[in-house]
Amino acid sequence: MDTDTLRGRLEFLRQAERLKDVLRSARSSGGRQESTAEHTWRLCLMAMMLEDGLAGLDFARILKLCVIHDLGEAIHGDVPAIHQAPGVDKGAQERRDLLALAGPLDATARAQLLALWDDYENAVSPEARAVKAMDKLETLLQHNQGANEPDFDYAFNLDYGRKYTDALPLFRELRRLVDADTQARIREQAAARPAGATRRPLAEGDVT
Repeated sequence: MDTDTLRGRLEFLRQAERLKDVLRSARSSGGRQESTAEHTWRLCLMAMMLEDGLAGLDFARILKLCVIHDLGEAIHGDVPAIHQAPGVDKGAQERRDLLALAGPLDATARAQLLALWDDYENAVSPEARAVKAMDKLETLLQHNQGANEPDFDYAFNLDYGRKYTDALPLFRELRRLVDADTQARIREQAAARPAGATRRPLAEGDVT
């Protein structure tokens, strides 16, 4: 690898560092907003913990897909699902941002990055579909674990991302366990709510 190639890859890494400052709607167990980079880290960790249940899939590809799946958010940030405007193609914007982010890279690295992102965005390969499911599950896990506002709408989580989490028995069983946690949070929330109070509707940033 020549010096110019290395310079380009270092510059790409410098630009990608911005993902550490991109905040998501989810709260940590300590109550602060998590970053997209933190979500990506635990998604990779989740994949590692499920590797023996993903027989027949290319695990190295799974990890690569986990690492790059939200990389385009480094430029314009994360847009929560409930705040995505009708007619606005969030995926197209993220792809444009990823192309800008990949500008310093050599052609080989740039092509590999974009091929992985396109696979994930369109859920083409079995590996991409598995990462889609785990992405939803990690988000739900964080919602249930986070120190959220008292009126957080946990009920929304019960249907969120089910298209992907119902795709394989492994993810269906994980979803059943996570949904049980969601139901527990709903019961806790109801028990703590003052008599006559109503839950607020979903607001910007509740679900990513």
